[in-house]
Amino acid sequence: MVRIFLKSVVIWLSSLTLLISCQSADKSPCVPTPITTQAPDGEIAQLKQFIESNQISATADKRGFYYAIQKSGSTEKPTVCSNVSVNYEGHLTNGTRFDSGQDVSFGLNQLIVGWQEGIPLIGPGGRITLYLPPALAYGSQEQGEIPANSILIFQIDLLAIH
Repeated sequence: MVRIFLKSVVIWLSSLTLLISCQSADKSPCVPTPITTQAPDGEIAQLKQFIESNQISATADKRGFYYAIQKSGSTEKPTVCSNVSVNYEGHLTNGTRFDSGQDVSFGLNQLIVGWQEGIPLIGPGGRITLYLPPALAYGSQEQGEIPANSILIFQIDLLAIH
């Protein structure tokens, strides 16, 4: 009986230690480091062809995505370590909407690379459309309604930086 009790206490303490260490890791400070991910030339060419064939007025970024700023917003810009609130819609190149959200908050460092790089181009009150090659989105992984290796289009309104 005592052995069972001691085993229970050891298991409970081990679980508590694991829980505390996980919570500590979540609170570690974010260190903004430059993102070095760049889309492969083939993906950039495919995205460029989509932009040109649809006569979209967008700016090419050296990392391989395109963007169009409809409103720049305030002069304050988020960093990859910022928590932000946004309204957004995500579409495939065939026009199918695969996701949307209103007043959604999250840390930029938890998102796809295209959002980490694109959202800081505007401030709160701003609106941007991002055209992302697969390498800066979900790559070769299928994500729900998003087929693997998809070019993604996001309309994003940056509401606030927290």
